[in-house]
Amino acid sequence: MARHNFQKLKVWQDGINLVSENYRLTRTFPNFEKFNLVSQMNRCAVSIPSNIAEGSSKSSDKHFKQFLETSLGSAFEWETQLIVAYNESYLDENSFKDLEDKIHQLQKMLGKLIDNLK
Repeated sequence: MARHNFQKLKVWQDGINLVSENYRLTRTFPNFEKFNLVSQMNRCAVSIPSNIAEGSSKSSDKHFKQFLETSLGSAFEWETQLIVAYNESYLDENSFKDLEDKIHQLQKMLGKLIDNLK
């Protein structure tokens, strides 16, 4: 039995929403990025809520925290890839700022959840 119901966690819900936004975004990238930046961004985006879900099944807060830290690492990695995509002009400034705000919110939520488990 899961210790935490991951589907009720706002951070997981926001992570799932980011995955959808990420897929919409990466579908617009140039074809030559399919196996490079697109693939990497998709894996990172999916990793964020996936690690929250996997960690929620663990029997201790210590183990849950480790998965949350992995999720946070993926969030920072995805932010870096978003910056790369913006620098390559794959998205406009408004879209970039919107997604940047969303990933920063996710990072803050994950950080607070990690801090609360200490």
